[in-house]
Amino acid sequence: MSNFGSPDTSKPTQHRQHPHRQHRPTTSATVVNSRRHRHPEYSHDSPTLTMKFLKPGRVGIVTKGRYAGKKVVIVKVLDEGTKAHPFGHALVAGIERYPSKVTKRMSKKRATKRSKVKPFVKTINYNHVMPTRYTLEMDTLKGTLSADTFKEPTQREEAKKTVKKAFEERYQSGKNKWFFTPLRF
Repeated sequence: MSNFGSPDTSKPTQHRQHPHRQHRPTTSATVVNSRRHRHPEYSHDSPTLTMKFLKPGRVGIVTKGRYAGKKVVIVKVLDEGTKAHPFGHALVAGIERYPSKVTKRMSKKRATKRSKVKPFVKTINYNHVMPTRYTLEMDTLKGTLSADTFKEPTQREEAKKTVKKAFEERYQSGKNKWFFTPLRF
C-alpha cells in the first residue's frame, strides 16, 4: 500500500524537477550558444554592417530625427564608416519642404513660387533610413556631396543650393512625381 501524503524516508530528499526538463549547468559557452541564431552580416559583433540594397540613387524615407517622414535620395554609401561616424551610414539629399499643388488657373508667378523645394543634406545611419522600391538618378548630386562637404557650413550651404536647383529642375520636368509628394501619415 502506498502513502501519497507521507514522504519516502528511504531516499535522500532532492529538489523535484519537471519530468520533461533536464537540468544543465550554465556556462558561458551554453549562454553564447543559446542565443537566437542571427545572420552573421547583421550581428552586433561584426564591425561592419553591409546593406547591399542601399545604393546611390535609391530613394528612402527617414524614420528618426528632425526629418522623420521625409523622402531622401542616397548620394553616397559609406559601409565602413569614418572616424567621425564609426558606423555604416549614407550621405543623403532630401526634401524638407515639398512643393505645393499647382493648378492651371494660377498665374505664372504664383506657380513658380509654389513649385519651390527646400532641400536638406545629411549623413544618416543605415538604421534610420527605410529604403523604398523607387530610384532617382541624379548625376549632378554625386559630385556635389562628399564627406568633406559637412566640415564647413559654407560648403554645406553651397551643396544645398545645387541640390535645390537639381530637385526643382527634376520637379519641373514632371519626372518622379512620387518623390515630390509628401507622405501621408
